Amino acid sequence: MITRQALAEQLAEFGLVSGDAVLVHAGLRSIGPILGGPDSLIGALTDVVGPSGTILGYCDWQFDDGVIDRAELRAHIAPFDPAASRSIRDNGAFPELLRTRPGALRSASPGASCAALGGRAAWFVADHALDYGYGPQSPFGKLVAAGGKTLLLGAPLDTMTLLHHAEHLADIPGKRIRRYQTPILVDGQIVWRWFEEFDTGIPIIDGLADDYFADVVEDFLATGQGRRGLIGYAPSVLVEASPMVEFAVSWLERRFGRS
Repeated sequence: MITRQALAEQLAEFGLVSGDAVLVHAGLRSIGPILGGPDSLIGALTDVVGPSGTILGYCDWQFDDGVIDRAELRAHIAPFDPAASRSIRDNGAFPELLRTRPGALRSASPGASCAALGGRAAWFVADHALDYGYGPQSPFGKLVAAGGKTLLLGAPLDTMTLLHHAEHLADIPGKRIRRYQTPILVDGQIVWRWFEEFDTGIPIIDGLADDYFADVVEDFLATGQGRRGLIGYAPSVLVEASPMVEFAVSWLERRFGRS
């Protein structure tokens, strides 16, 4: 069994330090048997970053947008509520476990919503842009501004959500835009609001593989930046958010930028 203390020691050796803000994607099963389960992992993360550090997770939300056009169902669809709406299952169990941790907060942009726990949680989740929720006015943009990090803990390289922020910033033509309606609460009332953002469900432009984020991360690691190794039994990657985003923007613009 892997203990909380052992995980904390591995995370510290891997490169997390006191005061860090870190966006975590975790494949919990790949870590191995944890004494105390996933709560011990969250505890180990908080032990390492300390009271001034912040742990973040990418929630999105569990909403079946396939029923939006069915008028007879609209009245029965619960609106997005940052305090109660479940994280999307596609992102694994970690974001929902983090969201429901005592003291955790969650940002108010439905599709791009993030949970945060720790010293700067309130700052990270505040004023999340409702449109273009992966841009500078988001937990992703703030992670870059704060000199934060991203940890893939047993998660595939193509799950690095931070790279949606790079997609937002990259000056390339033909970026796909998604417009959709979602029910949210406004002053206690349910409002069906139109949202607009760059499409994160498929590659942002033609000519990219569905899992191209993995290529970007591999190319970044090949420059000697970042850290790769095992935490528990999980193959893991830790990168600094700012250079990772800068690299990804350049990667996209070199291939698809305006001539």
